[in-house]
Amino acid sequence: MKFLWLLLLSTGVWANEFENAVSEYNQGNYIKALDTFYVLAKEGDPKAQFNVGLIYADGKGVNKDSYQAMEWYRKAADQNNTAAQYNLAKLISQRPDNKDLRAVERMLYWYKKAADNGQKEAMNELGLLYFHGKGVKQNKAKAFEFFKKAANLGNGAAQINAALLYAWGEGLPHDKIKAYKNLKKALSQGRTEASPYLEKLCKESSWACQGQ
Repeated sequence: MKFLWLLLLSTGVWANEFENAVSEYNQGNYIKALDTFYVLAKEGDPKAQFNVGLIYADGKGVNKDSYQAMEWYRKAADQNNTAAQYNLAKLISQRPDNKDLRAVERMLYWYKKAADNGQKEAMNELGLLYFHGKGVKQNKAKAFEFFKKAANLGNGAAQINAALLYAWGEGLPHDKIKAYKNLKKALSQGRTEASPYLEKLCKESSWACQGQ
């Protein structure tokens, strides 16, 4: 029982340390925050590992270091931290060697992991990869499914992408009303790039924009 009490006490201390580090980060005390996150990350805390990766990726209080960011994201991603899985895939996609077969495989692996965990941004990225055939065999129908899933979860970029395929997707079933609704949803989130597509849709198919 004494051991259990010590374990519970230790857990509470770590929780307080994490919250204090978050507070320091929000106040702009990035080095102080990093010092605490680093200690917790070394202990295996996936949220702390993610935050260490984020600080190195953004260069907050330290020099930007994509290698360190990827290492810490990977540690958190291995523990099923969804945000780390997505950020790791995104970093891989931005590297100079992003067309290398192994890099593409790793990028796809982590995007799929994040998407399987419900990460809507990852779903949209997978949709783009399948639409353009980057690292995978081009499959616009599969891309459409990813866009629709992410759009239904509220991702503005995916709402535009789904709308474009609903309205003008070659070889895909069209639904101008769903295209209109997705563009309106994207606009309501401040995605102003949806505006010209909405104007084009309503000019071509005014019936789809009436009474909705």
